[in-house]
Amino acid sequence: DLGTTNSCVAIMEGTKAKVITNPEGGRTTPSIVAATEKGERLVGQIAKRQAITNPENTVFAVKRLIGRKYAAPTVQSDIKILPYKMEQASNGDIRINLRDKLHSPAEISSFILANLKKTAEEYLGEKVT
Repeated sequence: DLGTTNSCVAIMEGTKAKVITNPEGGRTTPSIVAATEKGERLVGQIAKRQAITNPENTVFAVKRLIGRKYAAPTVQSDIKILPYKMEQASNGDIRINLRDKLHSPAEISSFILANLKKTAEEYLGEKVT
């Protein structure tokens, strides 16, 4: 479940869904992506810790930006208060600047989903498709 603030992953055990814990032991993972000076991409709680020391390269609430145009009034309001930088793509879409690499909101969200998939694979001990 990709959430605006937090995300989680569940598996089916018999007929019931079970939310599994992430590597930090939590049942939810912050929907946050950060890029470090060394070029590492961090996701979740470890990325959340970057918000204080690396705010311009720590992206949160990105789900709200999916499908919106850069010129949209809500996006323009967000640009004024969010610490990370956004740019307008040639087609009018939003691009988020992380360490001089431009990413769409959907791409940032895919980093979160990939992290959730990895969590499920580690829990299950097998590949998830």
